[in-house]
Amino acid sequence: MYAVLVTGGKQYRVMKGETLRVELLDVEAGKEITFDNVLMLGDGEGVKLGDALKGASVTGSITPKSRSPASPVATRSKETQPWHIKRA
Repeated sequence: MYAVLVTGGKQYRVMKGETLRVELLDVEAGKEITFDNVLMLGDGEGVKLGDALKGASVTGSITPKSRSPASPVATRSKETQPWHIKRA
């Protein structure tokens, strides 16, 4: 079974046991959060849309913030006048 939910202005297709990366939420790590804005529920037999989803929600827990891996820093220097470009 899967669900399509909306958070942070984006739609996500989620299944039970999946890890989902979303925008920063105003909830502490380790707490549970409930997403009430469910657009669709689906399983092998069919999908449910619209009025059939009244009261449907998706619950998950917040993991600690993780940073993306550091990107390499590109430096460029000009022989006549030294200058550097730092791109991340």
